Amino acid sequence: MEHAPTTPEQPEGEGTGAEPGARRPRGRRRTVLLIAAAAVLGVLAGTVTGYAIQYDREPTPLPPLAQQKIGQPKPQAPNESTSTRTINAGRWQPTDDDLAKLLIEAPSGAQVRYSGSRSLDEFSAEYYKQPGHGLASQIDHGVRRIAELEWAQDDRNFVTIRLFQYRDRSGADWYQHDHSYLDTKEYMGNPGKDLPGVPAGFGHLWVASEQRQEPGYLPMKWARVIARRGGVVMEIEYMNNRGVVDENDVAEIAKRQWERL
Repeated sequence: MEHAPTTPEQPEGEGTGAEPGARRPRGRRRTVLLIAAAAVLGVLAGTVTGYAIQYDREPTPLPPLAQQKIGQPKPQAPNESTSTRTINAGRWQPTDDDLAKLLIEAPSGAQVRYSGSRSLDEFSAEYYKQPGHGLASQIDHGVRRIAELEWAQDDRNFVTIRLFQYRDRSGADWYQHDHSYLDTKEYMGNPGKDLPGVPAGFGHLWVASEQRQEPGYLPMKWARVIARRGGVVMEIEYMNNRGVVDENDVAEIAKRQWERL
């Protein structure tokens, strides 16, 4: 079988204009790499040596302050004027004081029936149909204090304002939204409306759709307000024993109490 004629290998460099037998300078490239590696190792060695020297040296002292002594109030021994408020003046909030101080004043000429703090068990016994369940719910949601103001005016309008302070906003939010039953016919009979002058979602006003009257008694009509500001909830119960409730009067009372908070 015939084979294709073979072509003799051309020496490197032939046919390219280079001299016969010329080769690439491989040794020079290897020398450059070795020098670069040595330079890197030299930098690393110098850095490590510098850290070692600094580690063994004593720290350099800082220059002295321009003001050697900074004036501070001298501590004083407690006396009869010392209170929790004076000790924590920088962290004091209005609601950390007596909560009853945040209640508004009753209108001129009104008969104040109660003004001050309410104990939780006393409130639960008067407010809830199931006092034990109501008491447990309030405790679970972190109620701290309750303040209450009651007044009667012209022997027709009877108003109760309550303030509830909770450990945090989650408890106050719970109590604010725990009044869905007010929409039912048994209570107000309507969904109510946003409280005027209060940001949407933070206050609600209900006025009963119908008055109620039992034989031998005057007709009754109610209004209710629930609003939250921070960790405090204000609740207003307004009752008229002539079967007439002026929504503007209720809103005005609520506005005053909201601004007081």
